[in-house]
Amino acid sequence: MLKLNTLKPQAGSNKSNKRLGRGSGSGHGPTAGKGDKGQLQRSGGTARPGFEGGQTPLYRRLPKRGFTNVHARNHAVVNLSDLETKIPAEFKELNLKVLQELGLAKKGSERLVILGNGSITRSFTINAHRVSESAQKKISAAGGAVQIVKIQ
Repeated sequence: MLKLNTLKPQAGSNKSNKRLGRGSGSGHGPTAGKGDKGQLQRSGGTARPGFEGGQTPLYRRLPKRGFTNVHARNHAVVNLSDLETKIPAEFKELNLKVLQELGLAKKGSERLVILGNGSITRSFTINAHRVSESAQKKISAAGGAVQIVKIQ
């Protein structure tokens, strides 16, 4: 009868670990399978990532392209269709922090932008940094209100 205490792996499916540095009788003798002498035989003996043996590495041979704007702001862009479908009924006032907690805006976002893609039937009070004209019209038509947060 098959019981939990009688379970064993299939014969030959589990291989025993290589026991390195356990003498010449182990089959992995004094050098522990690392060969004789050299950098790779030493502890910590690996070249850094990208090192090509003294040849100019690829990351230095290729030209640099592009530009990273250090003053860029992270905007959380949310559509009305998301507000309609993904916000529970108990929420009446929405802002960036609430949308981040609900998972509709990324945690690192600094500003909230509402776009008018989709339709909305529920009324919300929305505190956002920017709202498109179509979104503002749809929110007002549904009985909601929009408050623009001043950008610092």
